[in-house]
Amino acid sequence: MRMLFRFVTVLAALVTVACAPRERVVVILSTNDMHAKIERFARLAAAVERCRDTVSDVVLADAGDRWTGNAFVDKAPTPGMPMLSLMNRLGFDVATLGNHEFDYGQAFLGRMLDSMRFAVVCANVVSDTATFPQMAPWTILERGGVRIGFVGVVTNYEGPGHPAGNDSSYAGLEFPDPQQAAARCARELRDKVDVLVLLSHMGDDRDREFLSSNGDYDLLLSGHTHVVVDTLVGGTPLLQTGKELRNVGVTVLRMKGHRLVGVETRVVPLSDYEPAPEYEALVAEIYASPELNAPVGSLAKAADKQGLANWMAEAVADCADAEVGFYHVGGVRLDRVEKGAVSSATVYGLEPFGTHVAAMRMTPAQMRRMIVEKYNDTVNLKEAHRIDLIATTPYELLVDAEDRALDVRFPKLLEGRLYRVAMNDYIFRNYRALEYADGRILDDGVADVLLEELREDSPLHPDNEARQRVVRLGAGSR
Repeated sequence: MRMLFRFVTVLAALVTVACAPRERVVVILSTNDMHAKIERFARLAAAVERCRDTVSDVVLADAGDRWTGNAFVDKAPTPGMPMLSLMNRLGFDVATLGNHEFDYGQAFLGRMLDSMRFAVVCANVVSDTATFPQMAPWTILERGGVRIGFVGVVTNYEGPGHPAGNDSSYAGLEFPDPQQAAARCARELRDKVDVLVLLSHMGDDRDREFLSSNGDYDLLLSGHTHVVVDTLVGGTPLLQTGKELRNVGVTVLRMKGHRLVGVETRVVPLSDYEPAPEYEALVAEIYASPELNAPVGSLAKAADKQGLANWMAEAVADCADAEVGFYHVGGVRLDRVEKGAVSSATVYGLEPFGTHVAAMRMTPAQMRRMIVEKYNDTVNLKEAHRIDLIATTPYELLVDAEDRALDVRFPKLLEGRLYRVAMNDYIFRNYRALEYADGRILDDGVADVLLEELREDSPLHPDNEARQRVVRLGAGSR
């Protein structure tokens, strides 16, 4: 007996025994940050089908970032469509936007919205462009006479002023404060529904911030930060399932007439389910690409996330004939690549965004300023207070007792000298406090550079050692 099935069945039985006939159960199944990991979709389908066989009133919701991250989806004739087709077939009901829905540009997303057979809501995007329609802020779904309002919001913290991504993807769009938008919609919608749900792609940190001062929602389904959260904040359930379809969120709403009398939440591992054969066959068909599956080169040993980041920093430096290379951790989309053959699909999964190499000249003082400002980032909190910029040159980042970066030591660089520097164009376009001379974006794509190295230099020998470290003044290092 599977966990989700057992969880819902027990609650349904309790309702039947202990409650008046008018009391009923509605189940919301939720996903977030699936990132096109369709290899797990058949297990999701099995969980959804089992729940639908058990409970008559089920809603399937997604909190954003549905595609980008899987070469077999990203390199399809219409990028993202394999993921969307599976979602349509499974019968998703409602979703909001994540930042990665904009990876191919707003015009592409505008066209994709027409292919989604489920409601997509977002209350804090304002459009005056012809290519991207103005979106509905909310939708109301009815299940067994119960009216459930879903409001959607997406982060605007990383841009700043828009979701993470290149400015060109958001030209003509505005992204007002998502917390203010969520509060406004709650005021407008609360009396129209029996249950009010916020689909948030702000991140659990911002969600906690919002719920600490707003109690109008009955449930917040979270995304963006890739963590597993099942908690109460100010009395409101907050649920996030991690990432990449490892889990599904289960929320059981207990209703008595139009009154919500109970909410139970749980995060259920999808590994507990045998794949649904119909969806397993569909996924196998998507993965049957000789071109993407063919080995390009090989690794002499396994590369962990640190080793992959080191390789990517080295690759952009080699491409630009630079003395120093930088890569940001958020652009390293795989946690590990095993020893042996490496396919182009693996490389595109490692770098799915089509980023390019950027070249410039910088002094150590300019590099220092970039690193310190990023560590102390007060806007994009999920990228702050960590080693975000992996470099080919070692450095120590000095922080105080409050974890504020103060300085950077470069043991191998000479102060005042102008170095040839390379990075990916995401850093070049978006990082604040970036100063340089002779900056330009090259024609070379990062994934193409990695593929070329695999073809020409295999087997590659990954370096999994960290070259950067944080030193807490007066308290050793970490």
